[in-house]
Amino acid sequence: MNSLEVVRVDEVGRTPVRLAGVIKEYGGGEQAVRALAGVTLELARGTFTAVMGPSGSGKSTLMQCAAGLDQPTSGEVTLVGRRLTGLSEDQLTVLRRERVAFVFQSFNLVPTLTVLQNVRLPLTLAGRRVADAELLRAVERVGLLERCDHLPGQLSGGQQQRVAIARALASRAEVLFADEPTGALDTVTSGRVLRLLRAAVDESGQTIMMTTHDPVAASAADSVVFLVDGQITGRMHAPTPARVAEELARIGERTARPVGRI
Repeated sequence: MNSLEVVRVDEVGRTPVRLAGVIKEYGGGEQAVRALAGVTLELARGTFTAVMGPSGSGKSTLMQCAAGLDQPTSGEVTLVGRRLTGLSEDQLTVLRRERVAFVFQSFNLVPTLTVLQNVRLPLTLAGRRVADAELLRAVERVGLLERCDHLPGQLSGGQQQRVAIARALASRAEVLFADEPTGALDTVTSGRVLRLLRAAVDESGQTIMMTTHDPVAASAADSVVFLVDGQITGRMHAPTPARVAEELARIGERTARPVGRI
């Protein structure tokens, strides 16, 4: 049986992330570039989905549209029950602050704030009061309790990424978007980060969408969505590094352009 399945709309249960026929184009006229070509995808609550594909396949654009960071040219995006079409930038900002968390490869920490202050910052911006004890538990989960008073510049890259994850965990957001969260980390630190993301799904019921190039990282997810030229070509459930690598190789063969004759 083919390990890939056509992505189908799942009508059962709550779906905090839904894209329907999403097209995203940059530019206009003959110079227009279509980054997404009619993507339909739903993520069920409490699931971990990895998005993979060749460079330029539209992975980051897909995540940005799903998270309300970019507006599609056409189609519909629903995030935690809210249709994003027609929302103002202020409304989108409030929605993201209250219901969504982000973990990026670049960490996005404020350099003048301590670890604990960075973890608290999104909650403060959202007007939410959280006891220090709860924030400390989030920092403890990522193994940085003894670094609470350190600034980001005093931490390694892996430690800074763990602060970003502690911030996402403390927010108790319904949806967590992670863009290449292990791309700049060593193997050991990557493994720890992936275990933390997995725990956010299994223990807290968060929904995660993660872009990655790494088959090992993708194997931490419940399923992998493969994107090629802005279109979803299939979905792999219960992924393993070997199966993901094989599928990426097949995609590479299909998309390879023939060498022209001299």
